[in-house]
Amino acid sequence: MQYVRLEKISRPVSRLLFGCAYPGMVAGEDQTALLDQAFEAGITAIDTAENYGKSELILGEWMAARKNREQLTILTKGCHPYGHPRVTPEDLRHDFHQSLERLRTDYVDVYMLHRDDPQKDVGPIMETLNEFVRAGKTLRIGASNWTLARVREANDYAHAHGLEPFSVISPNYALARQVGDPWGGCTSLSGDEHAADRAWCAREGITVVAYASLAHGFLSGKFRSSEPERLEASLDEGGRRGYFCPENLERLRRAEHMAAQKGCTVAQIALAYVLTDPLGILPAISATKQRHLQANIAALDIALTEEERAWLDLRA
Repeated sequence: MQYVRLEKISRPVSRLLFGCAYPGMVAGEDQTALLDQAFEAGITAIDTAENYGKSELILGEWMAARKNREQLTILTKGCHPYGHPRVTPEDLRHDFHQSLERLRTDYVDVYMLHRDDPQKDVGPIMETLNEFVRAGKTLRIGASNWTLARVREANDYAHAHGLEPFSVISPNYALARQVGDPWGGCTSLSGDEHAADRAWCAREGITVVAYASLAHGFLSGKFRSSEPERLEASLDEGGRRGYFCPENLERLRRAEHMAAQKGCTVAQIALAYVLTDPLGILPAISATKQRHLQANIAALDIALTEEERAWLDLRA
């Protein structure tokens, strides 16, 4: 079955999602100006989650004030582990209805499971998610940080039982390789080792929403590849574990070189790398300032050739 890609079910002029996993949103600070700017620029798909602090509450208040819910594509996630796996029908129902209440909406466009519990059978999970689909409370369902083997298992069950399958996934995808597990249970779709996985997503019409496309700050350009000690110190523990390695430092060096040639920033090159993947990957970006948001939007105008992408990725 083929699905309409996520960007086609909202009205964006870009393929960027507004990501809510940043300190201001999590802390519940007023984000009206930033949300307004993103909306006015055409970013109408928003990525949030039950465990992103107060972000759902802030987003719900903003949508209610602006009366723009029907112009938005809202993606939220539940069943994040809090010291133990929480992928059960009971946890799923709790988190889902809590998200609807926080967001002040009676449906979400996409509902995803934030983590997997491989010990759990996929049947009850897919049956519970499909309760929400049948009730019109979510249009599509998906999985964040599930292995593709488990996604395929879940979709095989769905097809065999006449259910809605997963049609959206959210792994890490970035120019910098995920060399370690940053936050526990994280998956990646980057690199030659996942070429077959990306091809499967293309065949199945799976929409890929990428997180950490700047490698949790590694590709932000704040610190240069010639300053590895300062760069390493700037990353949190997950960022160091996930991305700090000699190969990624070389990718950063090449992104710096290309940014200088093209007259743009390292972060824009890193985003352009994701945006020019043939799969049509949609990065969720978290900008804490309006100028950062505008800079991220400008990355849409940077066209990288396959040769340039291969050079950045150490394949040439």
